[in-house]
Amino acid sequence: MMAAFISRGALSMGDTVENATFEILKGIQASLADLRAETVTRFDRLEARIDRLDLGICEDRRIAAGMPVMMRAAAGDFDARVSEFEGRVPALESRTS
Repeated sequence: MMAAFISRGALSMGDTVENATFEILKGIQASLADLRAETVTRFDRLEARIDRLDLGICEDRRIAAGMPVMMRAAAGDFDARVSEFEGRVPALESRTS
């Protein structure tokens, strides 16, 4: 209202406060936009990391599922070798007697 009485080139105190308020609000708006962009970037990085972890967990599960099979195969092979050796012992004992 007061601005109507002031000449074109001069600013009233109300205009200065209003301009400062708008500048502060523009700064806040820009900060929020930057924060949003940074948050989206971080969220995307976290999603990618979670996906990589999920793949690793799936691979670990597959490996863990195969371990008992390999352990049984190794134990079976060991048992077969021991049995073979046990079969030779009596033949060797009979030679020395």
